[in-house]
Amino acid sequence: MKILYALQATGNGHISRAMELLPFIQKYGTVDLFLSGANSTLPLDAPIKYRSNGLSLFYTCSGSLDYWKLARSISPMRIMKEARDLPVEKYDLVLNDFDCITSIACAKKKVPSVNFGHQASFLSDKTPRPDKPSKVGEWVLQNYAKATQYIGLHFESYDDFIFSPVIKTEILQAEPTNDGHITVYLPSYCDNELMKMLAPFKDHRFEVFSRQTKAPRTIGNITFTPVDKTNFNRSLISCHGIICGAGFETPAEAIHLKKKMIAIPIQGQYEQKCNAAALKKIGIKTLDKIDDDFPDVFDNWVNDPVTPTISYQYSTEAIINILMFRCANIKHELDIPYPDLIFN
Repeated sequence: MKILYALQATGNGHISRAMELLPFIQKYGTVDLFLSGANSTLPLDAPIKYRSNGLSLFYTCSGSLDYWKLARSISPMRIMKEARDLPVEKYDLVLNDFDCITSIACAKKKVPSVNFGHQASFLSDKTPRPDKPSKVGEWVLQNYAKATQYIGLHFESYDDFIFSPVIKTEILQAEPTNDGHITVYLPSYCDNELMKMLAPFKDHRFEVFSRQTKAPRTIGNITFTPVDKTNFNRSLISCHGIICGAGFETPAEAIHLKKKMIAIPIQGQYEQKCNAAALKKIGIKTLDKIDDDFPDVFDNWVNDPVTPTISYQYSTEAIINILMFRCANIKHELDIPYPDLIFN
């Protein structure tokens, strides 16, 4: 079977998930990758067949989207040309991790596709939303990467097509420790803003993973380091707690490791507001933004002995087996009985 796996690179989460999923997807056929977007800092450790700047996200230094830079980067003519040139019709299965170019290409050429990933979970109205949903945000989630079938991933299985998060092998096999530091991953903030935020807490050590830093440097109680998978995993596994955005992969891994967490959604990114609503229901501390109340919030959080946890049901292999069974109708082509296919 020939498989096209399209994923966006508007952040590191999609690439991190893809690196974990890819070996299991490759068991079912030859996989070509289409990478769309220009925001990721993690390398994709696999050959990329097709590449596009896609629709990339840009951030200010104070925790919000940079709408002006985002608007200037959009080129409708380029997007339509790339959709026209993307040969989706040559594949037996198209997996789309929330990329609009692949969605447009499949719609134009009448090729079935599967929206597979976190954003697919928002096709269900049972998935948590903030108290004040955004009409524009909802439209984007429903229409940005339309497909003929949806398999979603989320913190909890809110619907029958939504499954557990994909947790990296290094995290699954890790024995969590507590070395006392706080891991910080807030890519929508710049280093100066993070310095102002964290420097007052002299009794705590912070390991900040920064989109600006090119080489590790320590200033007082704060170490800034480039975003790197190995170092980030080490820091997360051994931290006392983590302060991060309200994305998906990092909060899911922190929950799995039973790490305390403060989640701060990127301002203007509706999906992260939805994630924050879900995390809040689990019992995770969430903030709309960093303001004058942050010192009190931090002190209460860092000393709170309670850490909400969830036991995730499905392994990565089981999720891919379910995906393939539902979307590729391959059970008759395999010698594996149905129950083993699903739960191996």
